[in-house]
Parts: sequence; structure tokens; C-alpha cells
Amino acid sequence: WGSPFLRPAGIPRGLPSQHRPRRQQRAGMEEPEPEPDPGAGAGSSPRRFTWEEIGLRTGRGHPQQERWLVIDRKVYDISQFYRRHPGGARVISHYAGQDATDPFTAFHLDKALVRKYMSSLLIGELASDQPSFEPSKNKLLVEDFRELRTTVERMGLLNPNHLFFFLLLLHILLLDAAAWLTIWYFGSSFLPFLFSALLLGTVQAQAGWLQHDFGHLSVFSKSKWNHLVHKFVIGHLKGAPASWWNHLHFQHHAKPNCFRKDPDVNMHPLFFALGKTLSVELGMKKKKFMPYNHQHKYFFIIGPPALVPLYFQWYIFYFAVQRRQWVDLVWMLTFYIRFFLTYLPLLGAKGLLGLFLLVRLIESNWFVWVTQMNHIPMHIDYDKNVDWFSTQLQATCNVHQSLFNDWFSGHLNFQIEHHLFPTMPRHNYWKVAPLVKSLCAKHGVEYQSKPLFTAFADIVHSLKDSGELWLNAYLHK
Repeated sequence: WGSPFLRPAGIPRGLPSQHRPRRQQRAGMEEPEPEPDPGAGAGSSPRRFTWEEIGLRTGRGHPQQERWLVIDRKVYDISQFYRRHPGGARVISHYAGQDATDPFTAFHLDKALVRKYMSSLLIGELASDQPSFEPSKNKLLVEDFRELRTTVERMGLLNPNHLFFFLLLLHILLLDAAAWLTIWYFGSSFLPFLFSALLLGTVQAQAGWLQHDFGHLSVFSKSKWNHLVHKFVIGHLKGAPASWWNHLHFQHHAKPNCFRKDPDVNMHPLFFALGKTLSVELGMKKKKFMPYNHQHKYFFIIGPPALVPLYFQWYIFYFAVQRRQWVDLVWMLTFYIRFFLTYLPLLGAKGLLGLFLLVRLIESNWFVWVTQMNHIPMHIDYDKNVDWFSTQLQATCNVHQSLFNDWFSGHLNFQIEHHLFPTMPRHNYWKVAPLVKSLCAKHGVEYQSKPLFTAFADIVHSLKDSGELWLNAYLHK
């Protein structure tokens, strides 16, 4: 509420100490003590750069392989560091040649600590006649969003409610136990078998939302506890590697719906033609990997029912072994060993396999519909390097709030707020939503929110529209 255009009447500027933001922690792996900056000489003046110079250092073209980025007017050379970046090489490379101040603020909790490690990468700063971010970006919108970020921190909206997350974990464990007790008590006939599968499918979906919270460091004030419990939830409760999720998901948040940067849209063009611009481009190049004009139909076959059981299920093992993520692999194996030992005596080998595949099928449908309703109908294109606020708003939409929608989607019905503030605990999304709406209204940015089933239908409608755009360009352009 810190700014006059966002603070409703009756809300004071100051907040008591118990409502101030929690001690910020680093959004990455624990590190040893930082090394001193070998290039920092006493009395030396920093080099000055222009945005034109920085914009050339993207790791592509000329000068070849150089990667620079800007944070708070400081210029950093990540050409050698990006491969060692704890959050992943790709996510930091996506901002090479650009201002990365807002994503840096969004992803890193203990910024003071991170800056100590960044000192050896510092090569200079922006020239005094250069703006703090690219001239092409909306200056007032960037400044207003950064003021909103300060307000959010002052209101304590980044502080987690530990009881909330404990109850979420407890309800998952109780559902898991109820699934086993159902077959143990009632036997393995059709109805108990089906009911148990529904319970286990719910466990997998809800554990997916909960691991998402820990992966974003939204639960504990210390990052190491978030990392540890994240491995337990995604590894032991779901059978997947935390490193795989981190590798993909942080890229998605950095550049949502940006082709070649967001892995969530990598289904284009092999399986689907996504977005108006990309679909027309594909048609004009006369490329046809699938009959895209029918993609809104075959989506029901290769989309929701197939993603988890036919792709994720084998790829997660490939990822863990290929990248030597042995700790993650051990956590994964505990899930499969537990599932095998608890259900094999009750169901036998065939029944066990049938239950496992049915659970993955339920989970897959739940996961795909919820995660794609916020993104596929939205703007999909190459990275145009617009400001952080616009990047997130043009790629995300919300679903109306209700107790069911909150639970069913893991509060990802507040996708806009989640993308703007990825470390914010989900129980605070509804509190910041009015402030985000006010900022959108001030700057004429569309804030989309819709009913749940409308959001589902919009996935199909958008696929149909982009398929038709592809066909028209393929035949006539």
C-alpha cells in the first residue's frame, strides 16, 4: 500500500515489525564463502557501457559467445559463469544482453548474499546518459511495478504461514493412507480399486502443487529446508527428480510463452502450432510435422492423457541418470519401492501395474488441464524483451477464485500474481491481486480472469484458431 495510487483509504504507510518481510534467503544452492574480486583495484573507475553495446552480448552472433547482463545499472559478464549458475545455465542466459533487474529480484531471496558472489563478474556500469533499462521499455510501468514490489515486501506478503503448508501436506498423507486402506479393507474388486485410484490420483496432483511451493522457496525462511522438503515431496511422494523440475520451471518463469526460451512451449512445432505469430510463420515456411488444423482434436489424445504416463514417466529417469543426479534418483526410487511393497501383496503384479497406470492417467489429465489453461490461450511468440510486468501479463491469465478452484489448481488460478512474485506463498495471492489489478488499470494492461470451465475450453479454442491460421498460411501465403 506504499504508493498513493495503490493504497486504499485507512491503510497506514508503516507496518509493525512483525509484518515486515522475513529475512531474505538466496534462491539457489548453499555456497562457500565468496572469493574476493580479483579485478577490483583501489581508486579505479568503472567502465561505462551503452545499451547498444550490451545488446550485442547475447551469446549469439557477434561478438561470439559473450554474455552480459545488467542488474541495477551494474554490468556483469556471465560468459564463463553461466554454466555454473546454481539456478541453471539456460535461465540466466535467457537474459543475456538485457536488463535482468526484475527477474533477479523475483527469483533471489537473499540478494545481499548473491551480490557478493556477483562481484567477480562485475565489469562496469551503464554510462550516465543511459537509462536504467532498455529505452524500448515502458519507463513508468517499470517504475510503478518496482514500487509495488516494495509495497509487497513491506506488507509482509512474502512471509509464509507454516500451518497452512503443514495442513496441505497432512491432507496429502491422509489421502495416501486412505487409498491403501480402501483396498486392504474392501478388497480389490472394481469399485474399491477405482476409488483407491481416484484417491491416489488426487495425492499425485496435490503433491505436485505442494512440491511447486517448496521448489519456489515459498515455505521456509531458509532455502536449504525448502530444497530438502522439495526433494521429499517430489521424489518420495511423486517419484520425480527435483533437479528436473528446477531446470524446466525456472526457464518457464523467466520467459513465459517465449519460443526457444520457455520449455513449456517446446511442443511447437513438432506436435502443435502455438500462437498466432508462430503458426503463421510455420505455415509460410510450408512446414507440416502434424495436421495442425486438427490439433484441437488430437490434443485430447496426445495431450492430457499421454503427457505423464507416456513421456514424463520415462524421461525423468533419463534426466536423472544423464545428468548424474544420484541423490534425486535415490529419492525417486523410494517412491517406487514404497508403492511396490504396499500394493503388490494386495493386488498382484498385474493389478499393481494397472493401478499405477490409472493413477498416472488421472494425474496427467489433472496436471495438463490446470497448467495449460493459464498459458496456451495467451500470447506466444519469440522473446521481444519487454518489461517484466508486461512479459508476465501477456503470457498468463487467472481463473476465478473459489475454495474449490484454489484447492483444485493449487492456487495456480492466481497465475498472474504467481508469475509476478514467484516466491510469494500461495495463501497471499488473493491479497496482492487487487494491487496488481490497480496497476493494470492504470497502465491499460489487460488483466484476464475467467471461470474454470471457460479456461479449459479456451485451450481447445486457441488450438483450433492457431491451427486454422497455420492452414491458411500453408495453402495461400
